Order: sequence, then structure tokens, then C-alpha cells
Amino acid sequence: MTSTIPATDTLLLDAISWARQAGAVHMRYFRGNELDISAKLNDADIVTAADKAAEKLIIDNIRSKYPDHSILSEESGEMTNSHEGVRWVIDPLDGTTNFSQGLPIFSVSIGVEICGRPVVGVVYDAYLNELFHAVEGGGAFLNGEPVHCAEKTLLDRAVVSTGFPVDKGTTPDNNLDNLSRVMPRVRGLRRLGSAAMDLCYVAAGFLDGYWELNLHRWDVSAGMLIVKEAGGICTEFRHDRNISLVAASPAIHDLLLPLLSPTPAL
Repeated sequence: MTSTIPATDTLLLDAISWARQAGAVHMRYFRGNELDISAKLNDADIVTAADKAAEKLIIDNIRSKYPDHSILSEESGEMTNSHEGVRWVIDPLDGTTNFSQGLPIFSVSIGVEICGRPVVGVVYDAYLNELFHAVEGGGAFLNGEPVHCAEKTLLDRAVVSTGFPVDKGTTPDNNLDNLSRVMPRVRGLRRLGSAAMDLCYVAAGFLDGYWELNLHRWDVSAGMLIVKEAGGICTEFRHDRNISLVAASPAIHDLLLPLLSPTPAL
């Protein structure tokens, strides 16, 4: 156990191992009767026993091997330690609402940042056994095979996805204005319910673009790196709603971004 920064290959292998272990936790709970669902901010923002168990597994592994690294995790928040610059950013179960309903679109997301710069990203969908990963400067991969963003250049042939903030029922600033502008202009629009999966599907070319308001660092740290390493572009189009992000292949990004409001809906 040392205060030097580990090699990215070492960090990647650990992130992959711990993501797969967390995925095994997901599958033990999925469509079971021991979810123990509870609300956080409101009834649209929930946590399950699987979220907590997967998070504990990942954090325990990090604490055991890298006790001086910092951690940012969705359920436990920020845990700052002595090591300068290394932070693990974790969403132990992205897509909790899907998971709680028995819908098979969910993932674990693990990013590693050094001095605020993402250097490793891993997203694992245990139900499909699909593992996406990227290391800064090394490309993006799905189950070990390189992936690249789609090459479409026309918005009317694009299939894009979006999501809605957990306060959608109490504020008009809930993405419906953007939805009304984008939907008539694209071939198809989807709402997957897992930001990490949305980003990875952009990276793999399964989606041509994605945007969402009011995300958090744990939602996007790994996925943004994977998109960028797959040749895509990620832009924060607003700065007043946490992380409000558009991610897409280059041509679709430049067509989608102007349709997204940079100011709150009235």
C-alpha cells in the first residue's frame, strides 16, 4: 500500500473486477423479493438493498487495496482521504427504478479520476453481461472489442435518448421543452433509464446521441470517458442544473446541441 499513483492498467483491472462483482450482487437481487425499496428525495428517487450491497462491496475493495484514495459514491457521498488527486467515482446501481420494476436496463459505473481528470471508466450491465471500458488515450471497448460512435450525419435518421430529473413533477424545468424540439426531428427517441448505459450505447453506436438534465458526477464519470474514447463529443449545455449533458457522435452532436435550451424553462 503506497501513496504513489497506481498505473492505469492496474486501476482498470481492479475496476473491472469490482464491477463484475457488483454485477453479481445485482443479479442476486434482481426480480427478487428482498429489494427493501425506500425513497430518498421523493418517490421518483429510490434506493434498494442491491444499491447498498453493491456499493459496500466496491468501497470495501477500494478501502482494502487503496486506503488513501478518495471516493465519491451515490449513496455514501464524498469520502476524502489523504492521497492527492486519486478519486473513485461510483454509481453502484445506475437505473434503480428499472431494477426495482424488474426491467433489465441497469448497470454499475466505476470511474477513476486523477486530479479531476477521468483516466479509467468501466460500466457493466450484468443482465446482458456487457462490459464497457476505456482508459484515457486508449480507445473504448465492449467485452474487449473496440467500439466507435456512429457515423450518421443527418438528424432525421438519428435515434437518440434522454432522461428526466427526479424533480420533474415539481418544476417546469423538467426537459419537456427540449423533448418537444428534438422529437419531431429525429428518427426515434428512447428513454432507457440508466445514464451510464445511454452514454455507453452512444459510444458503441447503438444510439446516435443522448442528453439529460441534472445528472451527477457518479452518473457520468465513466461513461463520458468511454464516449470520448469512442470518438464522440460530450458538452455541458447548462451549468445551473448540476451536470446537464449532451453526448453524441460529432455530426449529430452539432445538430442536437442547438435544439437544447441553455436556460431554465419558464
